[in-house]
Amino acid sequence: MTYEVFINYRTGDGEKIAALLERDLSYRFGDEHIFRASKSIQPGATYPDQLISAVRRSGIVLAVIGPNWSKRPELHDEGDWVRKEILEAFTCGIEVIPVLDGRNTERLDPADLPGPLRRLADVQSVRLDLHDLQSGLTRIGNTLAAKLPRLKAADRTLRREPETGDVRNSIDEARGNIIQTRDFTGDAGTVIKDNQGLLHTGTGDINQHSPRISGMGATYIAGNNQGGIRQDFGGAEHKEEDDR
Repeated sequence: MTYEVFINYRTGDGEKIAALLERDLSYRFGDEHIFRASKSIQPGATYPDQLISAVRRSGIVLAVIGPNWSKRPELHDEGDWVRKEILEAFTCGIEVIPVLDGRNTERLDPADLPGPLRRLADVQSVRLDLHDLQSGLTRIGNTLAAKLPRLKAADRTLRREPETGDVRNSIDEARGNIIQTRDFTGDAGTVIKDNQGLLHTGTGDINQHSPRISGMGATYIAGNNQGGIRQDFGGAEHKEEDDR
């Protein structure tokens, strides 16, 4: 499997930063593009072969440099995996970017490094500080995307231009009906079929099979009346009086 980014780190001196890098970059670009040994090597796999193969197939190696990284005696051991991964990247012509862990980690001094690793001190590094974590992660992600076209193509933070045939819309403060369609077949709007009864599709009154009556004092009787009808209208009784 080909990974775009290989994260190189030492357990006990930078593994937390390595985990943060892997989580953020995987979320932004996808798990399949980011290699970190403890996550990417499956149980039962032969890890030496997996490590070397992943380095050779990567586009960039991020070497996490903790506060005591250059002082660790393991760096002088040719069998040290942190050392072997970086040297394998150098041999294959793969770019290595040192990631300094926190504000207190100094830039590498070639005098502190074994001969084969001294060129790492001449490489421009980036710093990842927990006090400004998100901006640091974003900056590293932007740097990687600018260097690796396949990673840029997988960047989930970029807005994509719509492909031919795509339908997109933006509607603000719309009143009334809005229809957006492509290759439309069938009915649109208010469609009524096979109606058998009373139907109202808008505002206003409905008068069906009856006269429309408005005003005071009207009586309307439909059907057969079998009795009397009496209707009183209230009001005070009028009495005639002499003019005074």
